[in-house]
Amino acid sequence: MTASVVDQALFDRVHSSFVRQGMMQHLGARLVRVQPGEVEFALPMGDKVTQQQGAFHGGALGALADICCGYAALTTAPVGMEVTTVEYKINFISAAVGQEVVCIGKVHKAGRTLTITSAELFDVQDGVRKLCGLMQATLIAVAQKY
Repeated sequence: MTASVVDQALFDRVHSSFVRQGMMQHLGARLVRVQPGEVEFALPMGDKVTQQQGAFHGGALGALADICCGYAALTTAPVGMEVTTVEYKINFISAAVGQEVVCIGKVHKAGRTLTITSAELFDVQDGVRKLCGLMQATLIAVAQKY
């Protein structure tokens, strides 16, 4: 699946950072959609993301949601700035056992320094999405290093 592009410059900004995300590259996540204040990722089922019972591991889902919130926040950060997580809370609603998990990150308030975001995790089985987790995260703007 190719990413949906609304604003090419914004997509390029997020994508260039996303490809440097070692964790997401290792797990096989892909960038699906970028728009101001919102991003979407997908994580396919595979042996790198499962726990001992065969479901998606909570650590993999937590990383996916954290990074999704971060990139949603990056879409609202000034050029030359990046974001990093200050805190997050995640609730797992049900086990994710489908072909992939889709995560949608959204900005709720982009302040001068802190940005408040959330992410919804969906277990996808045969094209049907079922909510399996929720995250709320706060991110802080930091000077870009790369």
